[in-house]
Amino acid sequence: MGGAPTRRGRGADAGMITVDRTLVRASLPRAFAAGAAVERWPDWLPHYRWVRFLERRDDGGIVEMAAWRPFGPFRYPTWWVSEMVLEPDTPRIRYRHVRGVTRGMDVAWDFEPRGDGVLVTITHRWRGPTWPLVGPAAASTVIGPVFVHGIASRTLEGVAREAERADAAGEGAA
Repeated sequence: MGGAPTRRGRGADAGMITVDRTLVRASLPRAFAAGAAVERWPDWLPHYRWVRFLERRDDGGIVEMAAWRPFGPFRYPTWWVSEMVLEPDTPRIRYRHVRGVTRGMDVAWDFEPRGDGVLVTITHRWRGPTWPLVGPAAASTVIGPVFVHGIASRTLEGVAREAERADAAGEGAA
């Protein structure tokens, strides 16, 4: 597993772009299932406070998520609501943040088979909050690199650990 972001910063017209990726040494179905099992994340990921569906559909739904962003011994609470769309044939999981400070953020989890595993890439794209004058700067200098990457990198590593554990144990898909 690796976990460092490969690219962070601002795209010319796209606003904040944050990319985190890792190689998950598990099958594609297991990696995808672990990424899609958002309600189980608080069991696997100590930085998640809760995850619950507000509306469930076969291809996803509206999901409320709350996590901690740790800063040494301190933890800062975060919260957002997203529309989640599962695209197993692509394979991709998409989110559109619809409530919270990050409203309007687009997130894609892309799964690419690679030899002995699956390269999972999480891409966050956002123009920033609608705060006059400081919104885009806050997104690219604080919210993206400190909060988004800080939470996404931990989430990706924990989901990878669970997929790898389940794959090694021969368990059914998450």
